[in-house]
Amino acid sequence: MKFLGKLIIWLLIALLLVIMAFYFLLQTRWGARQISHWLTDNTAYQVTFDAMDHRFSSPSHILLKNVTFGRDGKPATLVAKDVDIGLSSRQITDPLHVDTILLQDGTLNLSPSNAPLPFAADRLQLKNMALNSPETGWELSAQRVFGGVIPWAPVAGNVLGQKAHIQMSAGSLLLNGIPATNALIEGDINGGEVMLTTVGADMARGSLTGNARRNGDGSWVVDNLRLNDIRLQSDKSLLNFLAPLTTVPSLQIGRLDVTDASLQGPDWAVTDLDLNLRNLTLSNGGWQSTDGKISLNASEFIYGSLHLLDPILNAEFSEQGVALRQFTSRWEGGMVRSSGNWYRSGNALVLDDTVFAGLEYTLPQNWKTLWMEPLPAWLQSVTLKKFGASRNLVIDIDPEFPWQITALDGYGANIQLVKNGQWGVWSGSATLNGAAATFNRIDVRRPSLALNADASNVNVTELSAFTEKGILEATATVSQQPQRHTSVTLNGRGVPLNILQQWGWPPLSIDGDGNIQLTASGSVQANTPLKPTVNGQLHAVNMNKQEVTQQMVGGVVSETK
Repeated sequence: MKFLGKLIIWLLIALLLVIMAFYFLLQTRWGARQISHWLTDNTAYQVTFDAMDHRFSSPSHILLKNVTFGRDGKPATLVAKDVDIGLSSRQITDPLHVDTILLQDGTLNLSPSNAPLPFAADRLQLKNMALNSPETGWELSAQRVFGGVIPWAPVAGNVLGQKAHIQMSAGSLLLNGIPATNALIEGDINGGEVMLTTVGADMARGSLTGNARRNGDGSWVVDNLRLNDIRLQSDKSLLNFLAPLTTVPSLQIGRLDVTDASLQGPDWAVTDLDLNLRNLTLSNGGWQSTDGKISLNASEFIYGSLHLLDPILNAEFSEQGVALRQFTSRWEGGMVRSSGNWYRSGNALVLDDTVFAGLEYTLPQNWKTLWMEPLPAWLQSVTLKKFGASRNLVIDIDPEFPWQITALDGYGANIQLVKNGQWGVWSGSATLNGAAATFNRIDVRRPSLALNADASNVNVTELSAFTEKGILEATATVSQQPQRHTSVTLNGRGVPLNILQQWGWPPLSIDGDGNIQLTASGSVQANTPLKPTVNGQLHAVNMNKQEVTQQMVGGVVSETK
């Protein structure tokens, strides 16, 4: 019996020595390699670490050095200098569920395609970590991340788990190309729903604060968001800059406040922007609201060739459309003011009162092309119920036929400028007059025009101007049909007989001043030469009683005296 007892004691001592040896071997580089190889060979994961450390002063903690974890053939889910695992008695029944896991000095990739971490913990802590979220539609890169997740139970496609409280800070981050510093988020995850009770960051030399919620279907609800003193430059166009707003199924904005913001892109900019937006939902490339409101003002807004100074906008959203309560802006050296409604039904914009005053406006070189291009689907009709113009200068720099009108005044009513997405003068009446004008280097004074339009024709009932010595008077009719058949009657008294030559009519065989009578008709169509369609007659008499008559047929002139 004594021998048996001694044998058992020596066996226990030997076993203890083996365990101690194995314990110390595991904390060497050789032991770490052996465990890494075994885990990689016997699991679906690729795991490496340089060393494992355990101290009797903290018997429940295991420290792994230089850890890499991922799935074969996939980017690493985790790379960390230190991984501190706190064990508990729970390992007896659930070996992969630990008390705490501390990830320090590394990178955690949140891509849905990355390998899910097989562990769970009562608490996950991050210390000086980097977070990346590719392939999610919201490109996130964060550095110097501190915080925790309680509890932490990661699943495939969601490294943070299905139910947890999160609190994290980041020294810097980049979200969809927008940089931020000193970011802080706090909230809860409940299934597919994420509630962010606190969101804050220093962004683009300004600040962001607010709270939001992401629903299980991927839609977002922003209860309150405030941007202050933002200064942001982007290399994206305005449409691409705003594109992330369309990547989510729905974005419901309860309240958005922007104060003193300046944003700039390659062909757009806005400075000193103050904006308040309430109760608006963006979804599927459109919007919905029952009682939404927007008010904004800025020092400057640039979009392509559009340049507004001191714009002010106040509007209300409803199921029917948008009520434009106020729009004013300095533009092209003058002022524009308008109000009205955009109706969802028919995508129709109806402006109640529009005023143009003091403009110095040069038409774009391609304005004729733009005039013929169809407008977007959301703007199929534009009507000016009332408009007024005062002291405007309008210039066309077309080298083939330049013109300008100075001190242009006018008024009109019920003018439909867009119908079925196409520019035109489809209905209504207008009267325009100017102090002076130049048409292809011919100066005139007091040009005046009056017109009315209906579904059949645009009728120019008065078109007159004083020349250097006489007066021109004309009437015209333009058909609304696609052929755009046009007829013109022009009378000139005491005018230079070569005046029409500057405007495209062939020269006369007599000169001097005199009287002219012209009747002509043709077809004014886009991308179709006008001259071959013109038929007409010109009769001219100079002060010496010399007469000449020209007949034009298909743009070809024959002359008789």
